Amino acid sequence: MTTDTTILAIDIGTTHCKAGLFALDGTALKIATRPMLTQRASSGEAYFDPEALWETTSTVIRKVADSAASIAAIGIASMAETGLLVDRRTGAARSFFVPWFDTAAQSQADMIRRQSDPLERYLKTGLRASFKCSLAKVLWLRARDERLLDGAIWLSAADYIAYRLTGKFGTDYSLAGYTFAFRVDQRAWDFDWLREWGLSPDLFPEVNPSGTPLGSIPSDMAASLGLPAGIPVAVCGHDHATAAFAMSVTSPGKVFNSMGTAETLLGALPERPLTEEDFHSGLIYGCHVASGCGYWLGSLSASGGSVEWLRAQLGQPPLSYHEIDALLASAGPEPTGILYFPYLVGSGPPHADPLVRGALIGLSASHGRADLLKAVLEGTVYEVEFIRQAGERVTGQPIPALITAGGGTRNRPWLQIKADVSGCRIEASAEPEATLLGAALVAGIGSRLYASETEAFDGLCLNPVEVFLPDPERHIVYQSLYEQGYLQLQEALRHHFNGTENELADYE
Repeated sequence: MTTDTTILAIDIGTTHCKAGLFALDGTALKIATRPMLTQRASSGEAYFDPEALWETTSTVIRKVADSAASIAAIGIASMAETGLLVDRRTGAARSFFVPWFDTAAQSQADMIRRQSDPLERYLKTGLRASFKCSLAKVLWLRARDERLLDGAIWLSAADYIAYRLTGKFGTDYSLAGYTFAFRVDQRAWDFDWLREWGLSPDLFPEVNPSGTPLGSIPSDMAASLGLPAGIPVAVCGHDHATAAFAMSVTSPGKVFNSMGTAETLLGALPERPLTEEDFHSGLIYGCHVASGCGYWLGSLSASGGSVEWLRAQLGQPPLSYHEIDALLASAGPEPTGILYFPYLVGSGPPHADPLVRGALIGLSASHGRADLLKAVLEGTVYEVEFIRQAGERVTGQPIPALITAGGGTRNRPWLQIKADVSGCRIEASAEPEATLLGAALVAGIGSRLYASETEAFDGLCLNPVEVFLPDPERHIVYQSLYEQGYLQLQEALRHHFNGTENELADYE
């Protein structure tokens, strides 16, 4: 291994597909980005076209690999529940990619929920049945055409790109954990459960620890991409988990906050059996990309998405980010007193509910555009605080700091609101591509470019974090608004939209 050895990382996200070339010390040498094109079927479902995704991925690979002869490994991370059916024999796509956010499989998720014990399944999988999970999507595809599953294999987005690069099928523990067919307690596929649904035990690919080399790039494929032949390729996991890994969030007490279109909190846990208390927390549990770790996760589907929605409402064309910054500056530092509930597309764990919708409460004639914008930021932070407190309860440990990364960290007032509401120290990473960096590190460890995880992190040259500390007086006001307003009305809002108390009880 030479000093110019590099790792190529790929991140297949909801809105963008990226590739990055990294030195072994974590320095980003080159980054390429292309948008992901979401398409709509005539019947209304959202989908990603497999060939279009492959062409997009090929393009970003070529952009970063055009002058790099020293690539020693390739690591791929992706959004979790997005997947497709592929013919095992020929590798041809049997279906389009069903995105994680498309709700077409809701009736199949309801059927799974009715025909199984939610607690029993949770203790095995760390999940509740949802339209997002792969099992529901597979059953939905079968309902459309039973022939689709004959001789087929289900692959996540990362698995599919790894297959196109190597001709080998495989996945990692962290992505397998989102299928609802994988036992996180045994780190193995639940074949008995698959048979209950009339599904073949070989529907899913071989599963390995994150970063395990799946195969290497053959010479013809390498030539078409401008790469040297023989580079090992690894599936490196769920994008949120790989980003958390890059930020060293691999021990209890440290929590990673990913701020993008959606927002998540992810905290590491030691490997252990799940409990009924975990179930009642409402949080998701999964296998971390870090060895010997699990994680808990809560999410908000419309965080940055709420800001994008309001941008479009406040101006035509939508307000620029410069105008957004100016509006926030004019709002001043004090709480607005408005309560925004950021459920534009439902709510995620710890109270997952696809039916609840958003609300703005407490408006007066004196409020203007700046107040509305700040209120939207405050509302997303209230929801993140709800998740943070759930994490504290289930781990029995305080969470005094959040380590943030993602596009939302460029909004400094948002980070200060987060500190003021939570009373926590907010450490904003200047690393713009945490998921890519995490995939590079995981691939490097799996390919033995680093002797251990410790060696990988000891040699990193990361940008310093920017710290935001809470203002004590504003924290008192925000805590009152959160406890006496947001929490009290949150439950009433869910009851209003959800329908029955019995359905709600599953999530509490």
